[in-house]
Amino acid sequence: MTAPGEIGLLLCGDVMLGRGVDQVLPHPGDPWLQEHRRNIKDARVFVELAVQKHGALPQHRDAGYVWGEALAAFDAFGADLRLINLETAATARGEPWPGKAIHYRMNPRNADVLTRAGIDFCALANNHVLDWGHEGLEDTLAALDGAGIRHAGAGHNRRQAVTPAILEVPGKGRVIVLSLATPSSGVPEGWAAGPDTPGVNRIGLNAEWVDTIRASLPKSRQAGDIVVVSIHWGDNFGYVGADAQAAFARRLIDEAGVDLI
Repeated sequence: MTAPGEIGLLLCGDVMLGRGVDQVLPHPGDPWLQEHRRNIKDARVFVELAVQKHGALPQHRDAGYVWGEALAAFDAFGADLRLINLETAATARGEPWPGKAIHYRMNPRNADVLTRAGIDFCALANNHVLDWGHEGLEDTLAALDGAGIRHAGAGHNRRQAVTPAILEVPGKGRVIVLSLATPSSGVPEGWAAGPDTPGVNRIGLNAEWVDTIRASLPKSRQAGDIVVVSIHWGDNFGYVGADAQAAFARRLIDEAGVDLI
């Protein structure tokens, strides 16, 4: 539980709401899968496999069903804000990005799966938000905006992609959240947002990027502001950060005024 006067943050890593997850939500999207590394081409097969292993699904399922016991755990934690990295495009449009092995998507009509879990913020600078191209990104942004969920790390242009979200906690203060991604996490070079093109906040780990990130933070900081940076970096299933990542994170703290990475 959060102590009085402190701001409590619930930080949740990669949240994937495509494949079979989308198929058991109230508005399942197109089950066709674009995944070159798998023999499964229909997302409903994942549901069938789960039923074979664990039994039939409840006939009546709301948007909160897929979270299972996590909802009670979230509530018990008592955080003021719930922040996740959303690793799924919310779209029914677009074409799979060429050259990628896996393309995740969920029906944007299922965006209430996030509100049902009380999610306040989604980091979007990752290697899946543009799986279905610029149209898919546009739909994802619209779905989150329609659900009242703040986001950062991707946008219709670079200005939007690099702009942090500022979350107010009444009576306690503000949390400023940036979302960044590096090439090491599988983010294609063509995904970087441009002055007039959609994309993500794709960065490098050299000193110049520390200055760029510092410049993207609000010029007028308030006493008690907490600055959180979500960085999507490194290989899948890697549990030890590289030395270069640790050094870059330390520079963000020491030189850019970041509090939590």
